[in-house]
Amino acid sequence: MTWNKALLAAALLPGLAVAHHVGVDEEPAWKSEWPLLAPLLVSGVWYAVGLLRLRARVSADRSPLWRYCVLFAIGWSTLAASLLSPLHELGEVSFTAHMTEHELLMLVAAPLMALSRPISVFLWACPRAARRVLIDGANRGSVSRVWSFLTLPAVATVSQICALWLWHMPSLFDKALESEVWHALQHLSFLGTALLFWWSLTRSSHRANRRAIAAICLFITSLASGALGALMAISSSPWYEGYAAIGSKGFLPGGLTAAEDQQLAGLIMWIPGGLVHFVAAIVFAYGALNRRGSDGSTRISHA
Repeated sequence: MTWNKALLAAALLPGLAVAHHVGVDEEPAWKSEWPLLAPLLVSGVWYAVGLLRLRARVSADRSPLWRYCVLFAIGWSTLAASLLSPLHELGEVSFTAHMTEHELLMLVAAPLMALSRPISVFLWACPRAARRVLIDGANRGSVSRVWSFLTLPAVATVSQICALWLWHMPSLFDKALESEVWHALQHLSFLGTALLFWWSLTRSSHRANRRAIAAICLFITSLASGALGALMAISSSPWYEGYAAIGSKGFLPGGLTAAEDQQLAGLIMWIPGGLVHFVAAIVFAYGALNRRGSDGSTRISHA
């Protein structure tokens, strides 16, 4: 793949997305995307109701609620933009666009929404009786143990890596291209495992040992996602029949072949995607070292 073609494809991507989106023969996106839009709309309305109920009970000066609200709003808006924008429809004919959408879900929307700590706001959206039932149910031994297991950093890391690799198997990916239901399941899997992953890394992250574990998990994830992206980038033949068929008709942006489109998508996963996890790993590792250093200094001073 020539860099000129890659740059041209990247430059033309927004314009082609709009052109595909407004085609006269295309029905509005929301009519065929309810499996994706319904959870998105429910979560947005649910959070807004909870925020309205909770804001009267907290001090605006000292509470981190508004900071968390901004994080959730940016994450939710990124999620909505990736699913409702022309980028989502262009992903049906361009693997590069599809990969960009996945990266927005997993590397922008998911970490921001996990950092926003939205559970308390969601709980306040419920009636008092329902809220008490949910809290009591979550505190039950079996439910608590399952949740604790799923949010172990190692388990969440393996879950996200498995989702990433399994959904990029040709058989499953081609199903997602052919069926809106499978497509929705693919996106929900990516978003759900990414939320668990970032949630597991950011909770109780003030502890030095947890920050060190988070750094290791992020480094492993950067290797796993980077390896998958690298395999796509160096492959000389397309993996997915749907994009191969489209490429054979010359419908890909920038005049790319299906193989070149896949290589560009692989580069997006490999370099920007892997870089996000790698930089986050460095941040957590730096925090762990600082924490250990401050703990050691405190022990010496007390001694």
